[in-house]
Amino acid sequence: MSGIEVDRARCDLYGTCAETAPDLFRLDETDDELVLLASVVPPEQLDAARRAIDACPKTALRLVPA
Repeated sequence: MSGIEVDRARCDLYGTCAETAPDLFRLDETDDELVLLASVVPPEQLDAARRAIDACPKTALRLVPA
């Protein structure tokens, strides 16, 4: 199993992760932060998580062992 780690210092809230994997990420515009919707990536969402991580223009996301 894998989880997602966010480097909040690098994240500029472009939202590509939320567009690519809306079941895993959400932008909270009220608090100006990225919200992870799952602490562990379900196996069926792993490909979407990888696409979202690859799409991040600030390389603020990575998979980590859960």
